[in-house]
Amino acid sequence: MRAVVVTSPGGPDALRVEHVPDPVPGPGELLIEVAAAGVNRADLLQRRGRYPSPPGAPPWPGLEVSGVVVGVGPADGAASGPGTPGPAAAVPRPGDRVAALLAGGGYAERVTVNASLTLPVPSGSALQDAAGLPEALATVWSNFRAAALAPGETVLVHGGSGGVGSVAVQLAHALGHRVLATAGGAERCARVRALGADVVVDHRAQDVGEAVDAATGGRGVDVVLDVLGGGALAANVRLLAEGGRLVVIGLQQGSRGELDLPALMARRGSVVATTLRDRPLAQKARIMAEVREHVWPLVLAGRVRPVVHARLPLVDAPRAHEMLESGEVFGKLLLVP
Repeated sequence: MRAVVVTSPGGPDALRVEHVPDPVPGPGELLIEVAAAGVNRADLLQRRGRYPSPPGAPPWPGLEVSGVVVGVGPADGAASGPGTPGPAAAVPRPGDRVAALLAGGGYAERVTVNASLTLPVPSGSALQDAAGLPEALATVWSNFRAAALAPGETVLVHGGSGGVGSVAVQLAHALGHRVLATAGGAERCARVRALGADVVVDHRAQDVGEAVDAATGGRGVDVVLDVLGGGALAANVRLLAEGGRLVVIGLQQGSRGELDLPALMARRGSVVATTLRDRPLAQKARIMAEVREHVWPLVLAGRVRPVVHARLPLVDAPRAHEMLESGEVFGKLLLVP
């Protein structure tokens, strides 16, 4: 099959389509003919040599796909492994349409994945576009849980126009929370507002702290979902309400920052930092089971949807990475084999 491999750590030109061995599903796994693969910022880090695939995953990028099940692994052990989908989830069969969360290898014509990490895509839904959801939904839901987000609380989503942010805004709105978000430029802010944000701050033209103070009457927000990382650490702590929680899920402004402990203590706040890709299978299976139960019905009802910026052929993976790095992408880019 064809896959997009990283020839050596570097820029987008390090990506090249090559022929690699066809994947073979193991116990409890499915073989999926890929309809589309989502492009994520983690893929950029992997291309640069800074975020390698975990053991057992293919060495090429790709953390989510959609497609059609074309094979299943051996039955022996599939019903008792730590990542099985549980009694409430029907195990997909050949011919079923699914979206899947991967540890790597999505930039390819075929992938294997544990059945517990899939979501059913009904015949009336756009199969390609579903590839833009598994990573974002699992990330957002698991971090809302990590933050113990409670009914009636206010959420600030940094990067509301991004692949994860656009889903976070929709999901928080659908769950009944007041949603603040940041985005760059008036047009992007308007689009984020249309996704369900109550207040959108143009970080290019406004001071985010002042805007949050104005929107909350100086109280601050209960939860900050942050993709910025070290460079925004001190500013994010100042945005927290009493008992507020800062959840760091990205490092777009660096991996190190200064933490103002007195400010955090005065707010009786907390800082949580998480990743998804390298979690054990059993943990990811539990997250996906919760997404399937609590979030996927909102997707099927049209209340949370994939926001697709563009669909590009697999051979244009370098261009996709250039677009994502430029900041022009609103929502998700998809690669289509």
